[in-house]
Amino acid sequence: MSRATDNAALPSPCISVCRLDPVSGQCIGCFRTGAEIAAWRSMYPDDQRALLDELRNRRAAMTGLVRRPTRRRRG
Repeated sequence: MSRATDNAALPSPCISVCRLDPVSGQCIGCFRTGAEIAAWRSMYPDDQRALLDELRNRRAAMTGLVRRPTRRRRG
């Protein structure tokens, strides 16, 4: 994962339900791994956006909820 060099970082996806699942290694609240949680603040915004997309996919896979399409511009 890349290091951030600007101040345009995105807010953390943490929802304050912090507990790592022992089987998957993912937080049951935000679906990040421990390494992703630790790296968040040092990631480039583009890497953060890519991880947010992955987290939506993980949440959909774990909960069965269909992923809503993003309204962000792709560029």
